[in-house]
Amino acid sequence: MKSIIEVGNRIIKREIDALTQLSNSLDENFAQAVNAIFKCKGNVILSGIGKPCFIAQKISASMASTGTPSITIHPVDALHGDIGRIRNGDIVILLSNSGASREIIEFAKATMEFDVTLIAITCRKDSSLAETSHICLDLGPLTEACPLGVAPSTTSTAMLALGDASTFAVLELKAINIYDFSRLHPGG
Repeated sequence: MKSIIEVGNRIIKREIDALTQLSNSLDENFAQAVNAIFKCKGNVILSGIGKPCFIAQKISASMASTGTPSITIHPVDALHGDIGRIRNGDIVILLSNSGASREIIEFAKATMEFDVTLIAITCRKDSSLAETSHICLDLGPLTEACPLGVAPSTTSTAMLALGDASTFAVLELKAINIYDFSRLHPGG
């Protein structure tokens, strides 16, 4: 039983180390992204492929529940008509560990037909996604906490934390109070 607890502790410590690394690496790009979201008159659209898609859904839900209009679009669906949900003035945030997933790159390039701000959240600042984006939020090189080193764990935790940091920084800039928050949560 003790070895199972040790494994759990090792995994959690790896994720804590990644979050510490992320916290120490926030830079002007983070401030630019938060200011762009704060000033956005349209929607914030989030997307990712695989596990980052689920993280994008959570970030989008948190943004919407704190007063920032937000939706998610799956990149494959975007390439088959859902890109019609994007309007000039929107912000598109694409999450990708490698920044090289074909669907994400095609989606990023397709957004260039619109007057949007494209923000990348990736672990590779030299990736195609980062180079296509207006703002790159670089998570830096992260080692997955997964014992095999491949299943999204550390990277998805870092993406989620960065999404929360962005969401709540915007909440503070908007001076959202508990009354505003409760209006967006009529069910409790």
